[in-house]
Amino acid sequence: MFPFIRLGPFLLQLPGLALLVGIWIGSSLAEKEAARLKLNVAAVYNLIFFGLVAGIVGARLAYAARYLSAYLANPLGLLALTPATLSPNAGLVTGLAVAALFGWRKKLPLRPTLDALAPGLAAFMVALGVAHLMSGDAFGAPAQLPWSIYLWDDYRHPSQIYETIAALVVFAVAWKRPLGQPGDGINFLLVVALSAAARVWLEAFRGDSVIWPGGFRAAQVVGVVVLAAALWLMKAWAQPTAPRPLFGEDT
Repeated sequence: MFPFIRLGPFLLQLPGLALLVGIWIGSSLAEKEAARLKLNVAAVYNLIFFGLVAGIVGARLAYAARYLSAYLANPLGLLALTPATLSPNAGLVTGLAVAALFGWRKKLPLRPTLDALAPGLAAFMVALGVAHLMSGDAFGAPAQLPWSIYLWDDYRHPSQIYETIAALVVFAVAWKRPLGQPGDGINFLLVVALSAAARVWLEAFRGDSVIWPGGFRAAQVVGVVVLAAALWLMKAWAQPTAPRPLFGEDT
């Protein structure tokens, strides 16, 4: 793995850099898609920005709450640029809540806004796979295969490479926009459904899965629920209807 490179006296963390590049590319694609769908581009950009900032802050504070004594001893640790010291679930909930609140305040139409975010989300998932490959996180289960990689004292499935390839496929599909009409939200749901299906399948090759009682892998259970919800919404939203605003009247 390649967690960092040294530039003189500095260490550049490559996983964090990959995520930053993914955010930049994803935001740029979302802006272009918002313009294509005739949305308020500035409002969509700000929705992404505030959602990301809130997500990062929420993820760091939730992680700090778990290790409160360490951060009380070193408060400046809250400012460390280390992706490993984030709580992804807390960050996701916080970021989505703030983004939804911002969309409501700006009266952005729900389905077109989601479709504008679809290619950016798909691009970020590719960057996430690359970041995992560089950091060694999301590692695979032990396996003796011609394409196994040596990581953490064993030969393993290159699950990070599987993840990246799957994300590239999802991105290619999202770029083609094969289903629905522009702005009806179907493209976003397709990205979510394909990503969830990929997680259900790829989790079988992971060596760091969270196992629930009964031997169920947590990520697979969540993936099945998300996949079912996305498919149900795709069927419901396929019915012709006017674009709906996000908790408000469209302007």
